[in-house]
Amino acid sequence: MTVIPQAPIASSDQAMWNKVLTLHAHVERRLTQVLQRKHGIGLSEFRALECLVQAAEGELRMQDLADKVGLGQSSVTRLVGRLDTAGFAFRDLCPDDKRGVYAVITDEGRQRYAVARGTYGEELSAALNAAGAVPELTRTVQALRSGA
Repeated sequence: MTVIPQAPIASSDQAMWNKVLTLHAHVERRLTQVLQRKHGIGLSEFRALECLVQAAEGELRMQDLADKVGLGQSSVTRLVGRLDTAGFAFRDLCPDDKRGVYAVITDEGRQRYAVARGTYGEELSAALNAAGAVPELTRTVQALRSGA
């Protein structure tokens, strides 16, 4: 008879982190679907537009944008390419360093962000409310909200 070893019991940190990841997946999925359906942009595009709106002069070095959005260099290049195709942002060379490339938001990008921002806020609250009603996530949502 073969004995199959049991998986070790997760530590409290692991259990807590698993709840955070579950909550994150639930919220991200909802935000992604709603932003795409209502505004024709993905969640990464929304976050990039938000970073660019908040940046001085509406521009960021590509590496800085990658860091802020949580993407690698090649992924942010593709992301800005999609924003460029949609007319929401464009790439620009740094005048002092021709190797430096910036992502720059357009007026159309600012408008799309402004319209989508309300939807994002509403859906984020709704997703957290829905997750908070799930017994295994209630305390996680409460902890996040009490620290906000």
